Amino acid sequence: MTVATSRHDAPAPAEPAGVDNRLVVGGTALTWRSLPTPSLPDPAAVLARSAVHALSAARQHAVHGTELLLSTASRVDAALRTELLEAGFTVGVLDDDGVHPSPPARPRTAEPGRLWLLTSGSTGRPKRVGHTLDTLTTVRVDQPGRTWLCPYAPGTYAWWQVVTLSLTQPGQHLVVVEPDELDDWPGVAAAHGVDAASGTPTFWRRTLYRDAEALARVPLRQITLGGEPVDQAILDQLREVFPAARVSWIYASSEVGASIVVHDGRAGFPVDWLDRDTPGRPTLSVDDDELVVTSPYHGAGLAGPVRTGDRVQVLDGRVLITGRLDSDEINVGGSKVSAGVVRGVLAGHPAVAWARVTGRRAPVLGRMVVAEVVLAPADSGVPDEAALVRWCADRLPEHAVPRRIRVLTDIPVKETLKSDV
Repeated sequence: MTVATSRHDAPAPAEPAGVDNRLVVGGTALTWRSLPTPSLPDPAAVLARSAVHALSAARQHAVHGTELLLSTASRVDAALRTELLEAGFTVGVLDDDGVHPSPPARPRTAEPGRLWLLTSGSTGRPKRVGHTLDTLTTVRVDQPGRTWLCPYAPGTYAWWQVVTLSLTQPGQHLVVVEPDELDDWPGVAAAHGVDAASGTPTFWRRTLYRDAEALARVPLRQITLGGEPVDQAILDQLREVFPAARVSWIYASSEVGASIVVHDGRAGFPVDWLDRDTPGRPTLSVDDDELVVTSPYHGAGLAGPVRTGDRVQVLDGRVLITGRLDSDEINVGGSKVSAGVVRGVLAGHPAVAWARVTGRRAPVLGRMVVAEVVLAPADSGVPDEAALVRWCADRLPEHAVPRRIRVLTDIPVKETLKSDV
């Protein structure tokens, strides 16, 4: 038997500190307070139909602590949906009419305050990582007032980073762009006073490639990059367009949270940050060319050192993150080549807007280095394949020089705003 509790007897749920921050979604100005509050099952795997539905679910969790996994339908295939149902989640699409639930065969007791993230799937199918609002909220000191652009897919770690900032700190407003607005986001941002934006290097490269002039009209004071290897070329390009802005890059993941933040305009982080033990901050180390992180913001069950799967290289006093261990290293006739290092050299060419480097099977050598590039618009002509090979040959050992370079017409991007690099 369920006993109803009088509304007068129950204490009012606490609203998050940023409840009156402005939200702009689909061109409409709202606040967190004015969002509809959906009635969610508990635990719930919510597939948000749109950005406003995702934000509504986030506020509902912040107020009520409903155990929640938040995503978009496109990131949850039939196999993952079945897996979530077997794990005791009610899986439902959230739209203007509320949640359309599919209940699990074996319901379970919810874990209050638990948030679940799906990893990006870069190492295979997405997996669940448990967090709370506290472990996702990594900006804990007062910030200057900002209007942030949020271009990320709902429920991703990067999305939660921006959302928790707005939920927990007054004066942190959000302008959210839907996937079909991404190519025109500078116009949306300029119209709504965006002065801070977070995106992947691919997101920034695509914007510079498609309309650098429109980007320059956005009054950005804070530019943040993360989610992919950050090379010197993209940092320099953003600094050229926004000489007065602070350009930061962040290393973060669903497993270990935000672990590295760099503001000095240089790729990588100082080598003396390795093995530095500072209370309340992540500890960074390198083991067999792999970045290892021990973080207070780790996901559930991931206390202690976590092997990230990311390959690093120490060069000129900096620790550079070059790519995933399982894909970054190319063995060319017994010599190791970092795809990330070659990619950085190509991206440093003034006519290259984007590059991807991989290995291809080859006789005798076993593998050879090949690349794809997107060339930036140029009035003075564009380099041919031979010119790009010469550029690499002047900067790389002979075995690392790409033997084939294919030109693409546009920068590829996934829903996570990443390329396969």
